[in-house]
Amino acid sequence: MPQNFLQIQKEYLQKVWLRQPKELEETLPAHHEGDCFRFQAFGELYELYPQEIILGGKQLTGPEGILIALYALHVQKEETQLHPLKSFKQFPGGMGYQGAFVTNSEKILHPYVPTIQQHQQELIDRFSGHFNSGARRCDFSFTLYPLPRAALYYIFNLPDEEFPASVTCLFPSNATNFLPVAGLADIAEYTAKKIIELLIGK
Repeated sequence: MPQNFLQIQKEYLQKVWLRQPKELEETLPAHHEGDCFRFQAFGELYELYPQEIILGGKQLTGPEGILIALYALHVQKEETQLHPLKSFKQFPGGMGYQGAFVTNSEKILHPYVPTIQQHQQELIDRFSGHFNSGARRCDFSFTLYPLPRAALYYIFNLPDEEFPASVTCLFPSNATNFLPVAGLADIAEYTAKKIIELLIGK
């Protein structure tokens, strides 16, 4: 399976490097030096090369490499428009996968909501995010940027005597200008797993 991930990643990268370097630098956005583009993704610094993606000196061979390459291929140069927010099911083709999205990107976080609240500033700093001051009817809310222009707007409610914890993950109105719909679901799922991974290490 990792070999399949690597092959798909390389196919995307071949198409990415058909774009002009200056365009890539401004669109990702990234720091361009030689044949390398450096930028933050999933809270870490990645290096994008024509044939590979590097994290911490090691080649990426898993699904995150595909997501980063897909983003580099698909992203357009425009500002992220958070409002009006959209749920995953509002994007073309999203309704049929809404159940899987809720399970893999929202419900997976339910047991961790109190811990997320305790460490929300750390998560915001790690993912270049911000608090959502205008969020209503929730206990807390913040936006994370797992990819430079791809935002995830989270709404959290803590468990109490009447209701269990809840998590809602929403997208910018122009999210599909940065990733295709399937990619949006994938980054939400991968970010949820990354959040859990970071919290378990506490």
